[in-house]
Amino acid sequence: MLETFGQLLQTLPFEWVQYKFMHSAFLAVLLVSPLFGLLGTMVVNNRMAFFSDAIGHSALTGIALGVLFGLREPLTAMIGFSILLAIGINMVLQSSTSSTDTIIGVFSSSAVALGVVVLSRNGGFAKYSQFLIGDLLSISPTEITLLVFALAIVLIYWLLFFNQLLLVSVNASLARSRGSKASLITFAFSILVAVIVTLSIQWVGLLIINSLLILPAAAARNLSETMWKYNLWSVCIALVSGVVGLILSYYWGTATGATIVLCAAVIFLLSLLPRKQRV
Repeated sequence: MLETFGQLLQTLPFEWVQYKFMHSAFLAVLLVSPLFGLLGTMVVNNRMAFFSDAIGHSALTGIALGVLFGLREPLTAMIGFSILLAIGINMVLQSSTSSTDTIIGVFSSSAVALGVVVLSRNGGFAKYSQFLIGDLLSISPTEITLLVFALAIVLIYWLLFFNQLLLVSVNASLARSRGSKASLITFAFSILVAVIVTLSIQWVGLLIINSLLILPAAAARNLSETMWKYNLWSVCIALVSGVVGLILSYYWGTATGATIVLCAAVIFLLSLLPRKQRV
């Protein structure tokens, strides 16, 4: 698949298409962008921005657990810990009277502190700094295959549970009265967000991963009047930000993830203009 995609790219009249690492990165952007575009709409709708941010930053603890267990690749530990954290946050939210942001803040700060303590022992934190900014240009064919499966899972989830998830986001009480298992749907969506965010951190960077999830959806919300347009705009904005950010990072010599986020931020600012005109 990657070879065929690379041959198609090489027909374009640009310098960057001659490099194989750009082929992999470009394909990864085309896979990651719809993931974040779709998930971001419901993250924004459900006011889960702080939750996804907590999941991203807690990846440090997942890396630390991988180190403690002697894993060569910490991704398994990162995903496992993010799932446990998502479940833990949801369980405490349902049984506690404290505000949502307080509970998430407690989990997030504790997890980050634990990760930094473990990774900084004997001055070893520097070798894990790559996870802070990510490196999309180093993505491998195996990891691209992993992204294909991730995108397929998200699309299947969207087709099966979108209406129920939307109802829960609008009115959870009404969803329950209609027989919808609101708690189970929220749990499943939280775990899905946790897995996708954690999976993408190594390429985007945990410092900005949440911005890539929120900005396209926030911009799309300013431009949309219906739900299907909201999803469509979010995916399109994520794709444009990803492609433009990748190409600009090649010519500027900057971090790819951060450049993509800056492009998404510019589009968000531009999306405010038609909204002001309508007002």
